[in-house]
Amino acid sequence: MAAISCSASDLQPLLGAAANATAAAQYICGRFDAVSNKFVDTAYAVDNTYLLFSAYLVFAMQLGFAMLCAGSVRAKNTMNIMLTNVLDAATGGLFYYLFGFALAFGTPSNGFIGHHFFGLYKFPSQSFDYGYFLYQWAFAIAAAGITSGSIAERTQFVAYLIYSSFLTGFVYPIVSHWFWSADGWASPARADNLLFGSGVIDFAGSGVVHLVGGIAGLWGALIEGPRIGRFDHEGRSVGLRGHSGTLVVLGTFLLWFGWYGFNAGSFLNILKAYGESGSYYGQWSAIGRTAVTTTMAGCSAALTTLFGKRLLSGHWNLTDVCNGLLGGFAAITSGCSVVDPWAAIICGFVAAWVLMGCNKLAEKLKYDDPLEAAQLHGGCGSWGIIFTALFAKKAYVDEVYSGQPNRPYGLLMGGGGKLLAAHLVQIVVIVGFVSLTMGTLFFLLHKLKLLRISSEEEMAGMDVTSHGGLAYVYNEECNNPAMLKPGFVVSRKAPPSSAV
Repeated sequence: MAAISCSASDLQPLLGAAANATAAAQYICGRFDAVSNKFVDTAYAVDNTYLLFSAYLVFAMQLGFAMLCAGSVRAKNTMNIMLTNVLDAATGGLFYYLFGFALAFGTPSNGFIGHHFFGLYKFPSQSFDYGYFLYQWAFAIAAAGITSGSIAERTQFVAYLIYSSFLTGFVYPIVSHWFWSADGWASPARADNLLFGSGVIDFAGSGVVHLVGGIAGLWGALIEGPRIGRFDHEGRSVGLRGHSGTLVVLGTFLLWFGWYGFNAGSFLNILKAYGESGSYYGQWSAIGRTAVTTTMAGCSAALTTLFGKRLLSGHWNLTDVCNGLLGGFAAITSGCSVVDPWAAIICGFVAAWVLMGCNKLAEKLKYDDPLEAAQLHGGCGSWGIIFTALFAKKAYVDEVYSGQPNRPYGLLMGGGGKLLAAHLVQIVVIVGFVSLTMGTLFFLLHKLKLLRISSEEEMAGMDVTSHGGLAYVYNEECNNPAMLKPGFVVSRKAPPSSAV
């Protein structure tokens, strides 16, 4: 926000020819400038407070991921999956600080990769403050959290540390630079040479976050193979149910809460008028609309999944409904700021069927993902990218991306096919780049025997073999880690069937 200036030389003639007119003009302008600067300071404070609050909301999603993951795995692997979620945040924090933020937003840079602000050197700047770093770090560790769910219950702990560091420090930052940095080759914020005249409208990251995390998890799970017992000797699917529906619901609601910071917070600032100042309508209205579209997409997807699974399986399935809800959120994340609420309902409806279809395909291909992360974030994220290119509204696109008026908008809204072409390019390049980098990493870890645990460890559970004991104490023997070795059977009171 620029300060409004006052010139004593312009004000003096208006005060007449009095002897003290010059001094009076200088005094008035001095007071005016002081008040104007206070307004500028207040604007910065309001916008940075909004961004910091949004960052806290997105970080709270890590607790949601942890609870969702814990409830979706068997009890014998609870401590393992919880620890991986903690270390996604810790490892991601260090590597995003050292390398990731610079590769993503280190401006000025070329269209492919940033190269300033390593270790936050010369920070803050005119372009970025610390709140922006914190917000982007919360996004980076969200991508890593998605991947950890795909490879749960059979991955060596060292592999988690390696892939999380690589994803948050290199892979995710480069993708985010392409589509979110003002210098990125496909960014809608470029000053010129926009991809297909529009750039990619991936507002909060259906592609940058969800598709990246989903494809990374897909390759990890494919290279590792399914968990023992996931498919029988005839290749039929066998459900390995998570041990706690309570934790699944808790995690889902925490993610829902955090998603308001994820989507609405991606405006980065709130104190911005659209058109003339003094109107009731401004960026604060667009932020509210974004929260509404996020809500509508999730609700629509949850209800569609509820009745869809009832028709397909005959059950009102809790876990499926929670995943459907999250699939709707993943899909709307791309276009949440540029579509109407009625379009968001369509987005959620289709996302639910995309998720159910991806899950059916996964069973056919004998692909095992305990959290359905690749199907949910990869499949629904891809649909969200296409949805935005179909339903983005011209008025909202012009408001949110005001630097380039009259840019292409949604195909079904009369905006032509240029935005759709840009978004198809986004899907192809993300799938290709993440497959090349993360697929290669997981393959090397596999060849070095650093990826999958032994069958004995997998049967016993990773809490026992890697973390010193079970998360839940069923009897006194569970308090003694020395007795809990691979092959040891807990006597007297056996744990619930979901724990084995």
